[in-house]
Amino acid sequence: MRYLLTLILLCLSAAPANAQQPAETWILVQDMWGNPAYSMLTLVRVGEQLTGDIDGDPLHGRATAGTIEFSSQAKGGGIYRFSGSQTGTTMAGKADFPDNNFPDRRALHTFTARRIADRPAGAPRTWHFQPVDYANSFDPHRAPVLTIWPGDSVETSTVDSGGVDAAGNTVALFGNPQTGPFFIAGAAPGDMLAVHIKRLRLNRDYADSLDTIVGRALGSSLVARAGELGKPVRWTLDRKAGRARPQGASGALKDFSIAVRPMLGGLAVAPGFGSAPLSTGDTGPFGGNMDFNEVVEGNIVYLPVQQPGALLYLGDAHALQGDGETSQYALETSMDVAFRVELIKGKRIAGPRVESPDRIMVLGQAGSLDEALKSASTGMILWLQQDYGLTLSQTAQILGTAMHYSVANLAGRSVGVAAKLDKAVLPPKATAPVPPR
Repeated sequence: MRYLLTLILLCLSAAPANAQQPAETWILVQDMWGNPAYSMLTLVRVGEQLTGDIDGDPLHGRATAGTIEFSSQAKGGGIYRFSGSQTGTTMAGKADFPDNNFPDRRALHTFTARRIADRPAGAPRTWHFQPVDYANSFDPHRAPVLTIWPGDSVETSTVDSGGVDAAGNTVALFGNPQTGPFFIAGAAPGDMLAVHIKRLRLNRDYADSLDTIVGRALGSSLVARAGELGKPVRWTLDRKAGRARPQGASGALKDFSIAVRPMLGGLAVAPGFGSAPLSTGDTGPFGGNMDFNEVVEGNIVYLPVQQPGALLYLGDAHALQGDGETSQYALETSMDVAFRVELIKGKRIAGPRVESPDRIMVLGQAGSLDEALKSASTGMILWLQQDYGLTLSQTAQILGTAMHYSVANLAGRSVGVAAKLDKAVLPPKATAPVPPR
């Protein structure tokens, strides 16, 4: 035993002092005249020397006791310099950038950085997260509630669109409060995030809705009578039987009940730089308040990463919703949620995609049904070209014979149209992504 211990100590003493350390991942925050800009910073240390990259642009520099300096050259040729101090897992200092408006000038900014923890050893983990507060905007500046890694799963919960939790207590502001954001380590702009919906479970025995009809779905002959509508309707949720019925119903609806199909109305990543935080009632390429009733257990939702870490939000659970959410509110309730994340590096998509065991679906979101339809169709064409290697002519032939459309959302400031194709009619996927042609 003494011989073995001596051998270990000799090996350690013989290790070079300037041995390369494991790569470190940091989130670099640059204050651009009061506007935070986020970048992914990778550092590799060999003694005092630094190499790595900032959002893919190579860097070099030097770190000594408590101080750090590095510079990076962007693809366009500009040199970006950083100098400051490091204390443990944080940095702060000054940044010297090119002035985009004046090539012969420089602009000075401040920066901070925080180190992302290394991935825990072993197999992907399941994290249990109990929310203590909720977000009313899809915000790149909100501190992450949890850092997870590709392959990991999360078990958590949501409140309803009015901020009421499973116990019937108001714990958040109305307006589709969201759980999150979850920071996905390694996610960077230009990647695609895959969110596998593993489980959606009702966690209380009632849901709330309205008896209204949204204006986009109401003909002019009924507008005068629409003033009679807008009353709240409470629904009893029979979780054991998996059915819902309106409380106090009479007449033709006295015995009415319908099977529930739990879904998430809200699922989003944070919008990119240059976009202000957006209300949890809004939608965009990042996802948002999509109210698409195919965001259900067993399906996969694909979202385009626009910020380092993606910053995933989820909420606005519905026990059931018809196409379009025509009553303004679906069956709004709280829910227990389990999901798993995967990251597809370097795969750019223009907006949300959904995959079920039997179908691929693209959600188009815009200010009008016409524009939403165009967005959904274009997204589907790009998917077929990218993953299945089809030409534009070939995609036209498939769309013309097999495309399905549904109106996903009529109740928001934007509307949604979903384009859907059955997998059974599609050719095998290409072995590698193919550029559109």
